[in-house]
Amino acid sequence: MDITIRPARVDELDEVGELTAQAYLGDGLLAFGEADGYLAELRDARRRAEHSEVLVAAERAGPGVRPLVLGAVAFVGDGGQYADIAGPGEGEFRMLAVRPEGRGRGAGEALVRECLARARALGLHRVVLSSQPQMAAAHRLYERLGFRRTPERDWQPIPDLTLWTFTVDLPPSG
Repeated sequence: MDITIRPARVDELDEVGELTAQAYLGDGLLAFGEADGYLAELRDARRRAEHSEVLVAAERAGPGVRPLVLGAVAFVGDGGQYADIAGPGEGEFRMLAVRPEGRGRGAGEALVRECLARARALGLHRVVLSSQPQMAAAHRLYERLGFRRTPERDWQPIPDLTLWTFTVDLPPSG
């Protein structure tokens, strides 16, 4: 694979925020488009990096060439401000976004796999996530990686928007 998964660098955070916002806008995931209040949160990767681990999928590049960031995700491994639904012993990831040039190349899958690996390394027993019902391609990816739907945990961050939840149990390491 010509993609590297790594923590976002400080000088990439504005790019990550805009990539995330554009992916959500492009996929029609914001109820009010540019006027959606959540858009500012999507763009604020600097704040996200203060409360989670922002990971990127970047193209491998030669010396002196800035790698293209193809996708990003916020991994929350210890609860806190950026955990929407994670409970004790659970990791969570949020705001998974892949730019069009990264789709079909494994960038999204590699980011999810890295979140799972980080959760295992922290000794967590489960990873959880929330997703909009219309994100069918993402749901197929999650299911392929062992996640299952957990309708009993579905929730509404705002009226008229129900987020579906998915979980995957992590086997004990060792």
